Amino acid sequence: MKKQPIRYILAGVLTALCCIALPLASLQAQTDSSAAKLVAKKKVAYTKYTFEGNFIMDEQTVMVPSAKSLEFVFQHRFGTFNNGFTDLFGIFGGAHIRLGLAYTPIDRLQIGAGIYSENMGVDINAKYAILKQTKDGRIPVSISWYGNVQMDTRKKDASTLFVTFSDRLSFFNQIMIARKVTEKLSVQGSFNVSHFNNLEGYLDENGGVQPMYKNTHLSFSLAGRYKITDKFSAIAAYCQPLTQHPMNNPHPNVSLGGEIRTSGHTFQVYVGNYDGIVPQLSNLYNQNDYTKGQFLIGFNIDRFWSF
Repeated sequence: MKKQPIRYILAGVLTALCCIALPLASLQAQTDSSAAKLVAKKKVAYTKYTFEGNFIMDEQTVMVPSAKSLEFVFQHRFGTFNNGFTDLFGIFGGAHIRLGLAYTPIDRLQIGAGIYSENMGVDINAKYAILKQTKDGRIPVSISWYGNVQMDTRKKDASTLFVTFSDRLSFFNQIMIARKVTEKLSVQGSFNVSHFNNLEGYLDENGGVQPMYKNTHLSFSLAGRYKITDKFSAIAAYCQPLTQHPMNNPHPNVSLGGEIRTSGHTFQVYVGNYDGIVPQLSNLYNQNDYTKGQFLIGFNIDRFWSF
């Protein structure tokens, strides 16, 4: 048998390798292309800035800051206008304030705590973004849950009616559904549940104690923002009580105001008839009737840091 020159053997081997490698390269290229398309398909573009911050006056919004963000909030409510110049339309009247800190440890979840003057209260709260509106419309709305536990820290005496520690506690839960309709207009609706472990009662004609309120109170809220300029927006909110109580049914809340947004701050100044700050207290105890002009001035200042 005639021996083949070495160069012919090498040429044959290289040809065979090319015949194997070219189909494999083509298959790999197709696989890489399919993987790239799959990654691109999975990447979701979410709608940004449905609202400028966490609050629309007295209402929470669906917004949860980005992960590793710290928020400091200062909330203030003056007294009502009722006394006119006597207390300079409530500015020199009784006021409520709250100082709060909140942190976003992971995407979609914010946890926080606050202290406030009403009942010397302390609250712990959390918010979670369940769904986020997408730019392609596949998810048409954003849905978030907000909840808190608040504690009345006043000294135990005859006026506070505390028997056990749990009597100091109340709870608030809220489901919010919002949509950024246009670049200027955003709207939100929410369903709210407030629960109090202990509530005041009264003595009936037979000397028995009757409840003034039901322990669980239901309400719904509507809120909206319209951007007038890149930095300034008009904001509005309405909260309607649903539960009927034996006495002192709360009045609805109506609020109108303006909002200014900077790179790290959100400022809101408004007129409304909630004089409380913690939502369950405002929802159950609001006795300011907007139909009688019982409004007050309030403002919120938010400061954000990202780490």
